[in-house]
Amino acid sequence: MILRFAQALALVAVLLGGMPTARGSDVIEVASVRLEPSAEGDAWLLSADFVVPLPTRLEDAVQRGVALYFVAEFELVRPRWYWWDERALRAAQTYRLSYHPLTSQYRLAIGGYQLQFQSIDEALRSMSLIRGWRVMDLDQLKPGAAYEAQLRLRLDTSQLPKPFQITALTNRDWTLQTEWKRFPFIAQTPKRAQ
Repeated sequence: MILRFAQALALVAVLLGGMPTARGSDVIEVASVRLEPSAEGDAWLLSADFVVPLPTRLEDAVQRGVALYFVAEFELVRPRWYWWDERALRAAQTYRLSYHPLTSQYRLAIGGYQLQFQSIDEALRSMSLIRGWRVMDLDQLKPGAAYEAQLRLRLDTSQLPKPFQITALTNRDWTLQTEWKRFPFIAQTPKRAQ
């Protein structure tokens, strides 16, 4: 019994010690983010720029027919000193990156829309620029209230085929994500809505 436990510990140590760490160039970064009122003044629109380097293993997987799902997640939290912070809003947008060998094109699906690209770099560049994402209606927030907004982009490993989900547990290339980018936000009523 003790021998099996020792062997299991040795295996875990080998697995953890043998895991490559994510290099600085293999980490998604949030370059900029902003919330702006819509032209009609009825909603808040999110715009963000990400730097999305794709490790070679993931690029090879896409070229071999594995679709990658990325999720942009936005949350709005209202800090409270007397209780836990209130999660006022949560929104997510999923991107599906795939390759079709018959047409030699990469496809990026966003909701019901599909875009086609000649190279994976073009598809990643398109995915890394979020423009005009309607994250909330104007009436969902209390005017003048202070919030903390946060945004991140991550590879959704739960939507990968099962063998790749297991690989994602032990390989940092498959756990590609940003840290939460936090920024203060005060809900103001846009001039057009007054």
